[in-house]
Amino acid sequence: MAIKIRLARGGSKKRPFYRIVAADSRMPRDGRFIEKLGTYNPLLAKDSEERVKMDMERVQYWLGQGAQTTDRVARMLEAAGVVAKTERSNPKKAVPGKKAQERADEKAAKAAEAAEAAAAPAEEEAAAE
Repeated sequence: MAIKIRLARGGSKKRPFYRIVAADSRMPRDGRFIEKLGTYNPLLAKDSEERVKMDMERVQYWLGQGAQTTDRVARMLEAAGVVAKTERSNPKKAVPGKKAQERADEKAAKAAEAAEAAAAPAEEEAAAE
């Protein structure tokens, strides 16, 4: 049985509230779970202690049993210092779009022209002396 530590959504429409649960990976997101490990309330301020609450002993137990964490729960555990930070690779996310690259190229070309125009009179003055 593959165990996942993941979020199960609760709360009403546009008012999310999540339980952090250990569940069989084949069960639905909000369906049957084995054990509730904590809560996550995204509506609270990021620096609030009430935003993420976890029973760290039980989380460590499930990790020791081979449970896998979802990406969001893994980030919460990294912030809490329970698991080591992993390197995520999404190289295309940081690359600007086609139009933004064209604008940057035009801006660089204009800056190069302005630098050349400013350097030309200085060279003429140096040659005159």
